[in-house]
Amino acid sequence: MAYPCIWLESGAKEAADYYISIFPNSKLLSNNPMATVFELDGQRYMTLNGATENAFNDGISFVITCETQAEIDHYWNAFTKEGKESKCGWCRDKYGVAWQVLPAQLGKWMSNPQTAPKAMYAFMQMKKFNIAVMEAAVAE
Repeated sequence: MAYPCIWLESGAKEAADYYISIFPNSKLLSNNPMATVFELDGQRYMTLNGATENAFNDGISFVITCETQAEIDHYWNAFTKEGKESKCGWCRDKYGVAWQVLPAQLGKWMSNPQTAPKAMYAFMQMKKFNIAVMEAAVAE
């Protein structure tokens, strides 16, 4: 089994608790002074203490696909409360980890040659995705 590790300066348990509080069906699996292993909606992760600095960049990020606007709002608001917003559904949480919060319908819109340009134009204007605006754009 392979799973991602988020390496922090300190606070591995606190970070795991933060992520568990945001994702449904999540739980702590193990904790020791060095590392915490947990599941977010069935996907295993580890936070690890000991990085020289929290130096996250866009080379690694996590994607969340959401069925409803309420889900998008939930994740977006949780991450940007102490983090930062960016364009096209990208944001950073309070630890600097990058997340892209997407509507599940985006793959369908982007794989259709008729709706892809409309969808791309619409989401390039957004920070947080708005499903109603996207649906209106691809319907034109």
